[in-house]
Amino acid sequence: MKEAIAKAGALIEAMGYIRQFRGRIVVVKLGGSVLDDDSLQKKLLTDIAFMATVGMQPIIVHGGGKAITRAMNEAGLEPVWVQGRRYTDERTLTIAEHTLVHKINTPICRTLTELGCEPMALHSLSSCVLFAETLRLAGEDGRKIDLGLVGQVVDINAQLLKTLCADGTIPVIASVAKNRAGGKLNVNADSAAGMVAAGVVAEKLVVVSDTHGIRTNIEDENSWISSLDETQIKEMIEAGIITDAMFPKVEACLKALDAEVKKAHIIDGRIAHSLLLEIYTDKGIGTEIVKQ
Repeated sequence: MKEAIAKAGALIEAMGYIRQFRGRIVVVKLGGSVLDDDSLQKKLLTDIAFMATVGMQPIIVHGGGKAITRAMNEAGLEPVWVQGRRYTDERTLTIAEHTLVHKINTPICRTLTELGCEPMALHSLSSCVLFAETLRLAGEDGRKIDLGLVGQVVDINAQLLKTLCADGTIPVIASVAKNRAGGKLNVNADSAAGMVAAGVVAEKLVVVSDTHGIRTNIEDENSWISSLDETQIKEMIEAGIITDAMFPKVEACLKALDAEVKKAHIIDGRIAHSLLLEIYTDKGIGTEIVKQ
């Protein structure tokens, strides 16, 4: 009886959030172990199916770095990293595109269909909604560093995404973009998700990763912070607390907030129902980032 009452209480708690977010777009960036573990992925996609069922309009953006690295190794290619980014030549881009589309995007869409949803695959081999310019990094001597076919997303097809969401379709976006000439560029999935959230002015951006939000001490799980504002985030970046893999996630969140997205979240996808717990409960389970 107590368990049943607790479940009823959870539903009542969720009811207010369900009403608040009905008809609103939420962008979910999938990354980390969720993309490598079929069981974890099924649980998270079930959360997204629930969101769609109760009236939210989810958009999924995904990367696939680990899977791309494995595919390159199988092809006898050694990844080359430049300032934390993968140097991308034609052969690497072909492998990345094939992996993102056939090994990740297609299974996500298949699982969503099995869960009763209507997904649409959006990628560089079909309808592409990401548009980018070639990215050059600044070197120590002031010269630009060439990363090959790597891009920075500068625009998205927001109208198509909004139309699909309004029609009850879940867009599933792979992180390969097109440039003005119609060529293809490998782009960072976190950055792409931030641009998508900004372009459609989503209610929320949720970045799903392998970390339980932002910590003041990366080595101490208990230093996790539940809520931060934009100013606090910038102070942590300047202090060198937010670095490496966390930086592009936080940067994407700030990009979204600057475009009037109300909240951004970083959560651990390895925790069961982390997505629902973050959105539909009072306490949440990751780090929420808000405009000051």
